[in-house]
Amino acid sequence: MRTLKLKTLSVLSVVLLLSSFVRAGQVGRYSDDEFGPVVRAYLGYLKNEQEVVDDRASRREISSTYYRRNSNRIRALRQMAVRLARESHNDYLPELEAVVPDEFRLLFERPQPANTLKVGDVIKNTFRFLGTVRSAEVFYVFARLDPYEQAELNEKGSLSIKKDTAPAEVTNPKSLTRSRKVVP
Repeated sequence: MRTLKLKTLSVLSVVLLLSSFVRAGQVGRYSDDEFGPVVRAYLGYLKNEQEVVDDRASRREISSTYYRRNSNRIRALRQMAVRLARESHNDYLPELEAVVPDEFRLLFERPQPANTLKVGDVIKNTFRFLGTVRSAEVFYVFARLDPYEQAELNEKGSLSIKKDTAPAEVTNPKSLTRSRKVVP
């Protein structure tokens, strides 16, 4: 009788342990119902990009280093997109760029050191730093400001120059992206 109880207890323990592993693996997952059509389209775009990279790697058109970096970049963009959509509860994503520090020159003529960036910093009235995502490498994710945000910042900058003061810096992490509602 005692061995039966021990066997039953051990089986239940294994089942509970396995179910916790399954749930833990689904933390980063999402369902199609969770997001609106714009966010789903962006996530679909990233999935297609990964398929292209996989295909090029299978045909040996790209190096393994290139494959790894681009797969990690796609993963970092996906993580940031899901995070932004969940935090804003809005069906809008800015244009996202994910780069490692040695690629900063692709975005900026004179890049500042990566360790000086703070979430919410606006760089050259063109990009807002959203944060980092670790995906094998540390990717720095930026949102390209839309033309209206750029014009607003340029106007503020020219006003503050006229007043002989430095341009106002946007550093409020609560306003990382401009909220928009999509009207169906």
